[in-house]
Amino acid sequence: MSDSIKHECGIALLRLKKPLEFYKEKYGSAFYGIQKMYLLMEKQHNRGQDGAGFASIKLDVEAGERYISRVRSNDPQPIQDVFAQINDRINEELASHPEYADDVAAQKRNIPYIGELFLGHVRYGTFGKNSIESVHPFLRQNNWMHRNLIVAGNFNMTNVTQLFNSLVELGQHPKEMADTVTVMEKIGHFLDDEVTDLYLDCKNEGLSKREASPVIAERLDVKKILKRASKGWDGGYAMAGLFGHGDAFVFRDPAGIRPAYFYEDDEIVVVASERPVIQTVFNLEFEKIQELQPGHALIIKKNGKVTEEEIITPTEKKACSFERIYFSRGSDAEIYQERKDLGKLILPAVLKAIDNDTDNTVFSYIPNTAETSFYGIVEAAQDFLNQRKNNYILENKDTLTKDSLQELLSVKIRTEKVAIKDAKLRTFITEDSSRDDLVAHVYDVTYGVIKPTDNLVIIDDSIVRGTTLKMSIIKMMDRLKPKSIIVVSSAPQIRYPDCYGIDMAKLEGLVAFRAALDLLKERNLYHVVEDVYKKCKTQENLNDDEVVNYVTEIYAPFQPQEISDKIAEMLSSPEINAEVKIIFQTVEDLHKACPKNLGDWYFTGDYPTPGGNRVVNKAFINFYEGNDARAY
Repeated sequence: MSDSIKHECGIALLRLKKPLEFYKEKYGSAFYGIQKMYLLMEKQHNRGQDGAGFASIKLDVEAGERYISRVRSNDPQPIQDVFAQINDRINEELASHPEYADDVAAQKRNIPYIGELFLGHVRYGTFGKNSIESVHPFLRQNNWMHRNLIVAGNFNMTNVTQLFNSLVELGQHPKEMADTVTVMEKIGHFLDDEVTDLYLDCKNEGLSKREASPVIAERLDVKKILKRASKGWDGGYAMAGLFGHGDAFVFRDPAGIRPAYFYEDDEIVVVASERPVIQTVFNLEFEKIQELQPGHALIIKKNGKVTEEEIITPTEKKACSFERIYFSRGSDAEIYQERKDLGKLILPAVLKAIDNDTDNTVFSYIPNTAETSFYGIVEAAQDFLNQRKNNYILENKDTLTKDSLQELLSVKIRTEKVAIKDAKLRTFITEDSSRDDLVAHVYDVTYGVIKPTDNLVIIDDSIVRGTTLKMSIIKMMDRLKPKSIIVVSSAPQIRYPDCYGIDMAKLEGLVAFRAALDLLKERNLYHVVEDVYKKCKTQENLNDDEVVNYVTEIYAPFQPQEISDKIAEMLSSPEINAEVKIIFQTVEDLHKACPKNLGDWYFTGDYPTPGGNRVVNKAFINFYEGNDARAY
């Protein structure tokens, strides 16, 4: 993606179902769980590089022994920093106590982080300070083992204020109005209720407080706690939690917006935000790994029993399509094919833009994640060329010579890597004119592969703000002196803010929105902006389920191609000699390519939760009033 946008986050949960001695015997180390957690987190570093955290729980420890450990980092290399701290601590203990080397029981008893239950998190902060206090997992401590709660997640709630106020009504005093804090405290409140109720049951059965403790652990109803806690939640989430005594859960929102996958056998239970991560780390077949169903929680009891329980009735599945377009690693078998299909499906629009002149067209891509879509568009282009060859041969079979046939068959689709990102270049100067000059050099180009008669087709994952295209890529491509530069987005036009985790919170930051505003001005329709503002304002005090997304009216007067053409005009500049065209994927073809991830609210305005409509209207009010604030 030429425009950098951020996304939160990645989770990894691992439960070892056998005694630690088993892993020592089979795999050579009681540190097996820690090693696997490092891999699970490192293989998801694409999901978060602002921070990383790790927590572990030891099962069945004696009173007075530490059983919860946690380490977090907001270092520039946070995953490596977390595990360097863990490794240093383990080595320090082993060096001080050589007798622990072959004594697994002593290691578990005396060395932090060595346990049976682990939770890891990699973080992209969508907003706010990147302080260590913002890094997951979050810990809610208590002297009762059952009441300890550790939470980490890939989520964003649209109604944090409402959730915060509900905690205040319960008599709590939350330390801040953040969705992670409010969610954890809501779960914690009903955890406390459940433990209290179970204790009273035990007391009525004649059990002492000490005798009641293991009974509470056995009877704790995680499903009931999550059902009570999640009433009123509005957002996209895949969140994981550990209870101090050893129960654990991973819970997914009812629309399936955020992803979660799991695998279980007689040795482990593992959950991660991406399927190929589990495949790679545990060398598993694709079919072995299951997707956690929307509205369900994977509940892992201390005794090792694993169930998938419905917590909230699932709604229409609207899994985030950006996961498939950009965020998730392309090594997933389905995602790889979907990204290729995104490239294939957009070829007809590209052929129209180049008048079917593939002989004088070079295909390339913006590096990294767009590469798979590039393969798709090139395959489709080659199929088009082969069909053209076949038709020519059939029409001229009586006059073709060996040489002319050979010349015809030698024609191929032209592909080059023309954009190379300089990963080490940093735009460290903040003064605008100087910074813009640096941005223009983020990409280098390959000279000598483009002719003045060529069209240059560049495929990108998506176009969000357009800043990098305007300031860097198009200028750099123009140095190659092509006849035209055609930027192809494998995603549709991003018209609306996201409120479920992606850092696209402000409408005015979206180039499609700015293009629609320009068109409204040009066609004397700018009164629509004030009309939409008034409609949004009248809804400010309505309940979320009564709110309508009126921002769609900003785009209603225009065909998608009109907005695309305006974006092309905006992203070009007088010094650009080549004709610039912008082509976007259609929503219909996006759904064809990614049939299991139909979440498209950033393209269509069709939000999967009521809170989404409130957020988009608030974003528009902020824009209209000149309020440089986030809508959630």
